[in-house]
Amino acid sequence: MAVANRDRHLGLYRKCNPCRLRLDFGSFRRQIAAIMKVSEAHILIVPGYTNSGPDHWQSRWERKLSTARRVVQAEWSKPVREDWVARMIEEVNAATKPVVIVAHSLGIATAVHAIPHCKKKIAGGFLVAPPDVANPNVRPKHLMTFGPYPRDPLPFPSLVIASRNDPFGSYEQAGDIANAWGSLLIDAGEAGHINAESGHGPWPEGTMVFAQFLTRLQA
Repeated sequence: MAVANRDRHLGLYRKCNPCRLRLDFGSFRRQIAAIMKVSEAHILIVPGYTNSGPDHWQSRWERKLSTARRVVQAEWSKPVREDWVARMIEEVNAATKPVVIVAHSLGIATAVHAIPHCKKKIAGGFLVAPPDVANPNVRPKHLMTFGPYPRDPLPFPSLVIASRNDPFGSYEQAGDIANAWGSLLIDAGEAGHINAESGHGPWPEGTMVFAQFLTRLQA
C-alpha cells in the first residue's frame, strides 16, 4: 500500500513507496495490547451492507482485540439509513472510553452521518473501502439512500484506505472525500472491495497500518 497524501492531523508515514507490509496476528495482538493499555479506547467495528462474515478482516480483528465490539444492525440486507445511523449513535454514546471507529464500506457512510450526533469522544477513524453513495450506476441501490457524504472535516484523526478497482466506488471519489474530511488517503492498489471475497480475510497490510495509526493517536 502507498500513502497518497498527508493528513493534517497525523504525522503518519513521512515517506512511503508502494510496499507489502507483513505482520502476523501474534505480533499484531501484542502491539495493539501494549497500545491499548495506554489508550484504553473502545474499538468500534462498523460493518457495511450484509455485515462482515467470519472470514472478513473486521471479524478477525473483533475476535483478536479484547476492547473491540461491533455495531449490530437489525436489518443487514435492506439497510435503512436512519436506523443504521441511530444504532451507531447508540453504540458510541454507550461507550465508557474514547472510541476508535473501524468502518468498512457502507459502515463509513453510517459513521460519518452519525458523528455530529455522538456525545462521547471519538478518538480516531480507520475507514476502509468507501462506496460511492452518490453514483446511481453503482449497485446495490441501497447505497444511494446513504448519500451524499457530509463534506465537513472530521473532528478527529482519520485515514481512508481505498482500492484502485473497487466495484462499489472509484479511487478518485475516495480521494475526494478523504480530502474533504482531512483524512490521510492510502492507496491499496488493486484490492477489490478489501473484504473476504477479495482475499482480505487475513490482512497483514491493514493490521500493520492500523497498529501504526493507533500509535500515532497516542503521540
